[in-house]
Amino acid sequence: MSDLDHEHGPDCACPDCGDPRSMDFLDKYLTVWIFLAMGIGVGLGYVAPSVVGPIQDYYLVEIGLIAMMYPPLAKVNYGQLPRVFSAWRVLSLSLIQNWLIGPTLMFLLAVVFFSGLVSPFPAHPEYFLGLIFIGMARCIAMVLVWNDLADGSSEYAAGLVAFNSVFQIVTYGVYIWFFALFLPPLLGMDALVAGIGTFDITVEQVFWAIAIFLGIPFAGGILTRFGGVRAKGEEWYEEEFVPTISPVTLLALLFTVIVMFATQGDNIIAQPTDVVWIAVPLTIYFVVMFLVSFAMGRGIGADYSTTTAIGFTAASNNFELAIAVAVAVFGVGSSVAFATVIGPLIEVPVLLALVHVAIYFQEKFDWGGYETGQLESTKPAGEDVTPSKTDDD
Repeated sequence: MSDLDHEHGPDCACPDCGDPRSMDFLDKYLTVWIFLAMGIGVGLGYVAPSVVGPIQDYYLVEIGLIAMMYPPLAKVNYGQLPRVFSAWRVLSLSLIQNWLIGPTLMFLLAVVFFSGLVSPFPAHPEYFLGLIFIGMARCIAMVLVWNDLADGSSEYAAGLVAFNSVFQIVTYGVYIWFFALFLPPLLGMDALVAGIGTFDITVEQVFWAIAIFLGIPFAGGILTRFGGVRAKGEEWYEEEFVPTISPVTLLALLFTVIVMFATQGDNIIAQPTDVVWIAVPLTIYFVVMFLVSFAMGRGIGADYSTTTAIGFTAASNNFELAIAVAVAVFGVGSSVAFATVIGPLIEVPVLLALVHVAIYFQEKFDWGGYETGQLESTKPAGEDVTPSKTDDD
């Protein structure tokens, strides 16, 4: 068995494996760094609101997101993707989670908290629409970071993100229409969409958001993987190059958190009650989606790395798309846009906490025999593998 053939975790002390999580100082206290970055960002935005202009002008949030996503995508073994897309049970499960359970759950939470139909919560149409915009935008970005930190399968995370992104290009506008314009009047919530005839969300808007936030780091990861392996070999790439670029993910994450929170520092301090009000349904959504999806993945016999990729893919959202569309439709100063911005502010600490939950599940549960979706067999050569557990065909 090579040094790479063992389970990694946040306390991995292996000196030779090259796992970035063996870098104790940055990793061990990541929760502290995240909350410190949040505090710096909010304070900076409140004390010096003029920083918002340069952050937007120089696209610092976008640059941070792309830099953050590049290392996980550079780690992907793209030669395994055909096997990922041939795993019909895993893909079907992801399709159900992302495009049936997720949007429905977010719609129900928006109804409970902001429709005015459920006592004692008053109607708040703008926040209702903000949650709909978030819930219909499926993951393409930070899921890769959370999955990587929890030792999920990079190949499955990349494959499922690509799968959802293509699906999202043609369905996002339809889902917004169905859950925000069509359903509310049927349920007696006409006031929530009063005066709104159409959102006019174009396929081009969705395409360009995905092309920028996913396409650029995806292209970089693919070029780096094939170029590096061809020039220096697989062993050098995995043992030398990957550990070198891995810290970029966490450093870029902290940078992104600072600039993202700085853009909303003034609003967060000015409207703390509204932030909490929006945070509650979002927190419920992230936690429920992760736990349900993780349980469903384990239910079909998926191994830990695949189950973790399934769980984080379903729990995360494409907040970049939600924010971009909300701003384009309602304006940057609208309450709808404000609600979508709260999405990543809540997702960062909640999903980071769920990384620790996933690692706990990895240690708590017996994963023996859970091999559905497994890309690399751990059984000795020549030993039969049960088809029902390893093959999705």
